[in-house]
Amino acid sequence: MTTSLIAELRAFDATIQAGSMSGAARLLGLRQSTISAHIGSLETRYGVELFHRRARRLEVTEFGRALVETSRRIFAAEGDARALLMRARNRYTGRLRLSAVGPYNLVPLLGRFRARWPHVTVSVAVGDSRDVVERVLDHQADLGVLVHAVDDPRIHAVALGRQQLVVFAPRDHALTKRACVRLADLEGQEFVMREECSTTREVFEAGLRQAGVKVRIGLEMGSRESVREAVAQGLGLGVVASNAYVPDERLAALPIEGAALHTHPHAICLRERQAVPLVASFLDVVAEALAAKAAAARMLQGKSTSHPHAP
Repeated sequence: MTTSLIAELRAFDATIQAGSMSGAARLLGLRQSTISAHIGSLETRYGVELFHRRARRLEVTEFGRALVETSRRIFAAEGDARALLMRARNRYTGRLRLSAVGPYNLVPLLGRFRARWPHVTVSVAVGDSRDVVERVLDHQADLGVLVHAVDDPRIHAVALGRQQLVVFAPRDHALTKRACVRLADLEGQEFVMREECSTTREVFEAGLRQAGVKVRIGLEMGSRESVREAVAQGLGLGVVASNAYVPDERLAALPIEGAALHTHPHAICLRERQAVPLVASFLDVVAEALAAKAAAARMLQGKSTSHPHAP
């Protein structure tokens, strides 16, 4: 359909809406002579009569009423096409604002997202769990990634799985010589911990209380990196989620046996913003990552079943 035909149909439709060509001109921001020319062109080119001219008023003909029904479907389709294109543009360009408690759960998702939408600028603010939730609620972040569930009806949350906690120590610490470490073995040990609002710390301390084990908090540090360096310098033991443990020749990981100590990472956004294109695109990436993880687990389970005596 040509641009000129669309312009003529718009002039025709606006005339019906306004009741006159002068009104249509005001509606479309055109001259009245332009409106008249568009309508005249339609009538002449196709040999039809769109209006009965009765003194100073126009009366739409039966053919005109049929045409306006079709033309309005065209305009509706055009509006849908424009909206679809705008959503596509906003999906593939623009800025996505993320907030996270750390990089370890977020970066793999960012890798997938950036591979698909390389022209989207992504900014990441790092803070504790409360910061992440507050940023999402205050529209300062489009999505958040943290390590616990959020019980708030305004929040849409997607579980990313679970991750076991790992205690780590200086490589020359006495506990590193043991083949098996249990919570009871930590009695009286000195720890370097994150601040009290750390979910990892909360989960670990809850496990200690349940087991009746007491440790000493000698240092509180504001980041995982600070905790790791303090432990490496021999200032105590540390605890971190398994995927956030960074191997270091100065350190040794001590997975705790016989204790179900896990954090549960989630991706969150405002419930009302799930359908916003960039937010929906990131949630799609989350769903794909979870599906890939589940498929890998099934494959591993299948191999284990096929070779039950494999070392």
